[in-house]
Amino acid sequence: MNMFSIFNIHENKIDTNKYISVKGWIKNRRHLKSGVTFIDMYDGSCLNTLQIVAHCSLPNYYEEIENLTTGCSIVVSGKLVKSPKIKQLYEIQAKKIKVIGNIKDPSKYPITSKKHTFEYLRQNSHLRPRTNFIGAISRIRSCLFYTLHQFFCKKGYYWIPVPIITSLNSEGGGEMFRVSTFDFSNIPIDNFLKTNFKKDFFGRESFLSVSGQLNLEAYACALSKVYSFGPIFRAENSNTSRHLAEFWMLEVESAFFTLKDLMDLSESMLKDVVGTVLETCFIDIKFLQNVLNIDIVNRLEKFLSKKFFRIEYKEAISILKKSGKFSDNILSSEINLSSEHEKYLVEKYFKLPTIIINYPKSFKAFYMKLNENNETVASMDLLVPSVGEILGGSEREENLEILDKRISECGLNKKSYWWYRDLRKYGTVPHSGFGLGFERLLSYITGVKNVRDVSPFPRTVRNSNI
Repeated sequence: MNMFSIFNIHENKIDTNKYISVKGWIKNRRHLKSGVTFIDMYDGSCLNTLQIVAHCSLPNYYEEIENLTTGCSIVVSGKLVKSPKIKQLYEIQAKKIKVIGNIKDPSKYPITSKKHTFEYLRQNSHLRPRTNFIGAISRIRSCLFYTLHQFFCKKGYYWIPVPIITSLNSEGGGEMFRVSTFDFSNIPIDNFLKTNFKKDFFGRESFLSVSGQLNLEAYACALSKVYSFGPIFRAENSNTSRHLAEFWMLEVESAFFTLKDLMDLSESMLKDVVGTVLETCFIDIKFLQNVLNIDIVNRLEKFLSKKFFRIEYKEAISILKKSGKFSDNILSSEINLSSEHEKYLVEKYFKLPTIIINYPKSFKAFYMKLNENNETVASMDLLVPSVGEILGGSEREENLEILDKRISECGLNKKSYWWYRDLRKYGTVPHSGFGLGFERLLSYITGVKNVRDVSPFPRTVRNSNI
């Protein structure tokens, strides 16, 4: 007997009156005194469930089927027929139901058919994929991941796996997670009474990477167009709805690219993937729209139809000052925009995605190309409503003399960046790149405000349990 997924049954409009088999879990079930049980079954392939009609004539009806509860796993074989119910297309008249896994204690099963809060689901992150909500998020996440890869493949970019373990802080600041095999109760000390990292596994102090950008630049200066896509780690003691300690980053580097090229690429990329996800995952997005009571479809269609605003950093500061919403002493000529500033610009003022360019060098990374005014760098941040910044990038400084000066200004050790400096010695070229926060983009697409709810197993401050 042919095995089908519930997605295949609905998508391919399988002919009825055929005998088929399906595997999955029970979402709901209803027992009638007349000796009939109706089972709503799901298998995770789509949002739809499939109704199973089981009669008491089945040999294991009273022994097993009548005792089935939400969460049990089963294999069903029977005849696929048109359903008399208006809200569903098909049902299976069961000829055989094999129980694979029972719920040991139904009264203690955490994921019942009732509505659960996001906080409750986070406490049960190993079981929350069984909910419609997290199932929809997961399918959208998978589609978005694949679509991003597909976009860059079509554009002639090569995927490069960059190191997760590094000895460099590519951002030039911020906290990093240390990687070590030391026994914490017996850490070796050198002659200066400091930790002797030469005896550690890598022979030096090592960390989990906050970005693969520097390594990616090495390949951009050989293959022209490259990207990486994987997890990165930041030990910021920040417990907000926008921060994770472990998250996924898409990083892109392009030789011979200017800041304008970078803005054009980022806008076309976002519109391409958002359009594809909206079309491919429309049913899941509509479900989230109803659950969250947000007009996600209209918002995404507006995102696709309007050109992003592009403004200078100094213009953004001027808009914030004129708004009267923020105190003048906070809005100096050189401040790193806060989430409140970003939200005002994209949600109240422009009401559309906005790209801010040419930030002051004082709070930007050492590798960003210095502009001719010697005060700003050729950088960009892309902001979207309800989330804020989802993408940041810049032209990279290709002049070795200027790069060395910036490394010194940022208080970094020039010797630690010897190989990165080599790229400026041997056939240097202008190049640019950006990093896209995958969870933040997913948060924007789905309308889910907290990135913990779009990450399968969120890692945050004081939380690495499951």
